[in-house]
Amino acid sequence: MSVVPDTTTKITFTNNDTALNTQGVQFIINPYDELSLTKALELTEKHGGTVTVATVGLADTDAVIRKALAIGAHDAIRINAEPRDAQFVAEQLSHIVKANAYDLVLTGRESIDYNGGQICGLLGAYLDWPSVNVCTKVEFENGQMAFERDIDGGRQAVSVALPVVASSQKDLCEPRIPNMKGIMAARTKPLQVVEASSSAQVITHQKFENPPAKQAVKLIDAANAGQLIDILRNEAKIIA
Repeated sequence: MSVVPDTTTKITFTNNDTALNTQGVQFIINPYDELSLTKALELTEKHGGTVTVATVGLADTDAVIRKALAIGAHDAIRINAEPRDAQFVAEQLSHIVKANAYDLVLTGRESIDYNGGQICGLLGAYLDWPSVNVCTKVEFENGQMAFERDIDGGRQAVSVALPVVASSQKDLCEPRIPNMKGIMAARTKPLQVVEASSSAQVITHQKFENPPAKQAVKLIDAANAGQLIDILRNEAKIIA
């Protein structure tokens, strides 16, 4: 599970634009990971089992992890390290999966802050498990996991034996909202903190920058098609 800035947050950077300015930022469960959590709960309610939430993060992520417990996760594990890059996160999560002999791992298709979309595939590689990306259906059928996933121009149905890693796409399910009973129960559910197995950093961030501000809208009279064509060709350069 990734902990990310709320979608309404105004993003700014610090340290010469090499790091996110967290001052005043509200953090939430990554929406795609929230879909994974909900689907995992649905599967356990139907077939049995337990749901563990695992994340790489420092102590300031505990409140967000508690929300995942309030939604219904049975327990949580926090790997006490800054999630510096996708490969580091996937490697740390792989040690947790191996140590606890899980048979199904659900991730989000991507985190909404970096939009990398790498964790599912990297984690599958570390575990030597099959990985199925951008899933809109995740079900346990006839002793195997049945998936539907987005592909260019349509969707693909895939059947895979456990263990497997899969990532959640929108349309998978409707996320759950924690109720008062869940919020109270989350206070006593176990949240285990473990240290990272290594400190290797594969990727370094050289600089972040916000996208350029949107330009003012130009209104063209309906009778003046020639001006519109000239703008599209010479200013926007989207037609030849």
